[in-house]
Amino acid sequence: MSITPLQDWVVVEQDPAEEFSIGGLIIPGSAQKKQEQGRVVSVGKGKYVEEKQPGKKSKSKTKAKANKKFVPTTLQVGNHILYEKWSAHEIEVDGVDYILVREEDVLGLLDQ
Repeated sequence: MSITPLQDWVVVEQDPAEEFSIGGLIIPGSAQKKQEQGRVVSVGKGKYVEEKQPGKKSKSKTKAKANKKFVPTTLQVGNHILYEKWSAHEIEVDGVDYILVREEDVLGLLDQ
């Protein structure tokens, strides 16, 4: 089974935790810090966002019909990314752990 994210969600395979400290000491598994970076495995197609129309104000309290614009996802499979720690959702597919994040929660691309 594989997972295909919807909208602007991205499936990330998290980088392994560091096993050694800077001084060369071995860090036990329970104390290892999870990395907030990983490799993109699968990407959603994008999402619709409301376009703001400048200068148009409506006095009525009914919501006017909003114009929506499709914004495609810019990330690609294979990108090495850095993402926000608190925005990640952990999932497991076929015994493999993955992270789901929205593209807007990706902080940047890391060099390969």
